[in-house]
Amino acid sequence: MEFIIDTVNLDEIKEAVEYLPIVGVTSNPSIVKATSPEHFFDHMRTIRSIIGKERSLHVQIIAKDCEGILKEADKILSEIDSDVYVKIPVSYEGIKAIKTLKSQGRKVTATAVYDLMQAYMALAAGADYIAPYVNRIGNLGSDPNELIRECVKRINTDGYDCKIVAASFKGVKQICDAWNNGAQAITAPVALLNQIFKNPNIEKAVNDFNADWYSMYGEGKGLCDL
Repeated sequence: MEFIIDTVNLDEIKEAVEYLPIVGVTSNPSIVKATSPEHFFDHMRTIRSIIGKERSLHVQIIAKDCEGILKEADKILSEIDSDVYVKIPVSYEGIKAIKTLKSQGRKVTATAVYDLMQAYMALAAGADYIAPYVNRIGNLGSDPNELIRECVKRINTDGYDCKIVAASFKGVKQICDAWNNGAQAITAPVALLNQIFKNPNIEKAVNDFNADWYSMYGEGKGLCDL
């Protein structure tokens, strides 16, 4: 089970790494636009310095044709480091690029996945991660959890070394459903993950416990004061 955050905001990343069991950072052009760093590669190198080599970093290309994708992949890997997962949308040209990069031993995250055959193509092409867009798939009238289940079944049946990193969420329940249907990883905005802890019953339980404790030992007298 991998929690990955979908952001390039440095403050968000620092706090998430400190507080949450985060194993990676993903980005795409829209996510980058939300922060709009002046110097993109300097910014991505800073992210790497924050998360370290033990966490994954996923950076998306812009080009639409295979030749352009491969040039951009080389740029990403040379400017940041060779451990970056190159994010490539699963288009006709994208599949060709995924095959080529995997033949070179590169790490690839196949993204913008909307249907099962796209996922199967990315799987057969050797992608390390496959990112179905959960909320967008649902908005189009299909079942994202069925896609996840069937793709995970294929991974297990055929022995692929690949993980589903479910993406595009609008609520915590969608994240839970992705896990429960077999996704090995999710990537989500930090604000959405923080919603997990906004349940008022959590705060009430903590306050009730504290009230009982202080009623016995005195207000403000914690365990370390005994």
